[in-house]
Amino acid sequence: MATTDTTPTAARAARAVELPASGGRGARRARRGLRWLGVAPLTAYLLVFLLIPAGELVVDAFRTPSGSFTLGNVSTIFQSQYLSAFGASLELSALAALFGGVLGLLAATAIVHPSAPRFVRSTVTTFSGMAANFAGVPLAFAFTSTLGATGVITLAFKHLGISLAAIDPTSTTLGLALVYNYFEFPLMILLLLPALDGMKREWREAAQNLGASGFTYWRTVALPILLPSLLGTMVLLFGGAFSAYATAYALSGSTGNLVTELIGNLTNGNITVDPQLAYALAFGMMLVISVLMIIYYLLQRRASRWLR
Repeated sequence: MATTDTTPTAARAARAVELPASGGRGARRARRGLRWLGVAPLTAYLLVFLLIPAGELVVDAFRTPSGSFTLGNVSTIFQSQYLSAFGASLELSALAALFGGVLGLLAATAIVHPSAPRFVRSTVTTFSGMAANFAGVPLAFAFTSTLGATGVITLAFKHLGISLAAIDPTSTTLGLALVYNYFEFPLMILLLLPALDGMKREWREAAQNLGASGFTYWRTVALPILLPSLLGTMVLLFGGAFSAYATAYALSGSTGNLVTELIGNLTNGNITVDPQLAYALAFGMMLVISVLMIIYYLLQRRASRWLR
């Protein structure tokens, strides 16, 4: 026969309170240990694949092949040919970020508009997720066969008497920036959608009630609020273009003048082998990326004041 629990409710509640009280400190230590155990894989990943390589790179930038300390490697990157490479990389990154930022803003705004069909957003975001990760040799070949000197589109315009030499991706900065936008533009859409989703409908309704047109709303309300998020995502696009290598190398080979291409040439021996100078150039890139991350952090802090 089943027995019934005759323990009063108050007594059971008292025991439930006493148990954590007697082992409260030990329980807290166990929970704290479990939390650290949960982040241990991420910590190990960051340590092995980010912190240790970055630290080794910084050390090697100030070390000779024999292991002694030197400032010669870093001072070499201030020569005109290497400053020119940094200038070319910064120019390319600025163009790619500008094109991707403007086009991404227009596209993202269109797909979140209330009148846009629902399938448009899912279709665009799916394609953007794929295109944002499509780069390297396949992308370079695709644009060479379309916009290169003998590309399909180039030859079609040539028959019409129009030259597209100014956007040849194999020899011009503008053409390479257009190639980069194949993955920068969809990445901008993905990064900007959360900020657009954070725009409250009440803000637009309040502006309309006060007689503001759609253009006035965007000029005086939406853009000022979105500007930190917009600039922050463009900073990320700038950093992505600045550190890209495979696509540019596939288009120009060892003749390119970007910093990433020079580092590749110095390490794989196409022209000369000088790993220490390559470390110094990479150290210079790390400084640029660090500045970009600080700017991005400050912009995101400002954007979070509105988009919470």
